[in-house]
Amino acid sequence: MKSLVGNYRGAIYPVNPNSKQAWGIDCWSSLTSITGVVDLAVIVVPASLVPETLHECGKKGVKGVVLITAGFREIEDELGGLLEDEIKKIAQLYDLPIIGPNTFGFVNRTAGVNASFTSEFSLIRKGGVSLISQSGGICHLCGFLAIEQGLGMSALMSLGNRCNFDFPEALTYFIDHDDATKVVALYIEGLDMPRHLIETAQSLRGKKPIVALKAGRSEKGDSASRFHTGSMAGNHQIWKGALKQAGILAVDTAEELIDTAKALDSCPLPAGPRIAILSGQAGPGMIAADTIDRAGLQLSNFTTETQEVINRLLPPIAIRTNPVDMGPAWYSPKDMLHILSATLDDDGTDGVIFLAMYASANLKLAEELLREFEESDTFPKPVMACFTAPPGVWDHAIQEIDGQKGMVVLPTPERAVKAMGNLWRMKTLLEGRVQSG
Repeated sequence: MKSLVGNYRGAIYPVNPNSKQAWGIDCWSSLTSITGVVDLAVIVVPASLVPETLHECGKKGVKGVVLITAGFREIEDELGGLLEDEIKKIAQLYDLPIIGPNTFGFVNRTAGVNASFTSEFSLIRKGGVSLISQSGGICHLCGFLAIEQGLGMSALMSLGNRCNFDFPEALTYFIDHDDATKVVALYIEGLDMPRHLIETAQSLRGKKPIVALKAGRSEKGDSASRFHTGSMAGNHQIWKGALKQAGILAVDTAEELIDTAKALDSCPLPAGPRIAILSGQAGPGMIAADTIDRAGLQLSNFTTETQEVINRLLPPIAIRTNPVDMGPAWYSPKDMLHILSATLDDDGTDGVIFLAMYASANLKLAEELLREFEESDTFPKPVMACFTAPPGVWDHAIQEIDGQKGMVVLPTPERAVKAMGNLWRMKTLLEGRVQSG
């Protein structure tokens, strides 16, 4: 109730025969006593009462259910599995789609629906990324990271035990029927019928980018997956190959999932792997350069025209070849953006890593960059940026720049390079080219 009240603009009907009100809204004694139309039922009753409640939903004509209640196939007691079989039959009887059981719910930021037990998810910035997860905990991890790092999301959903609404159904909805979703992120533990997901993804290939984090690569992880969701994780290498064949980009960590989805939502895909690194200080630029090869990228060679622009704007005391040390341009954000523009116009450069770290001498750098940034055109190639400063110093400017005009801001140079590498990997996947990693 807390998650819905104040966010959802439609009618809310609390059902509790033992209470008169919930969060200031009058309660109904039963679902069937509600006089209005019910589109969605969020069920949090004990597991033993779920079958009866689902029958009420079916008789009322409810269009969908979020079944938060746990105590089904995911528990060791075999009665849990029998109870889940029963609710599947009831759902089939009424043609009733169920998210869950054993789920935290779902959030649709575009529609203003937070049908979960975590009201804080309404703080997530609206955007184009939808997360479909087999774990409520991963939804919380990624959701809170999204708030912290400015990832714009359209929706996040925990499938739970996947009674009759699984990855294929969710994937089809977000790709074919949800205009707000631009990128789909998946967290997968284990599936009973993985081929169904792979075939669905193959049929949707090329419509929207899909990126996935697959857990259970170790024996212990596989066992934990079985206990958590009732499904085995399966051989990780086979999964990795299957995801690639389906055009799904596989990543290795939660932060990589978030970074990659953020980049895909806001940036164009690079035409190739040739990358320029522009840094306000030499050190972060060198760290980024060290990461280039591991990300499947390469440093670009500037054309004569581009190098002449850089040489004109920077003195010879700076490193003016790739990676470029823009330190002498601290006091002229206009020159820094001029260098950025020149490298983006370079025919031999496919994307740019743009770095600037706070120091007392460049206090106003972010604000001045923002002013210049607002006057610039949308970048024709992806730009991964890293701007770091003490809390409260550059926050406003970074928030305004992040995700706009083809530039994404990430916490470290290494993560910026990794995200750029994943944009290139996605490009090759969508074009059907084979690339290692």
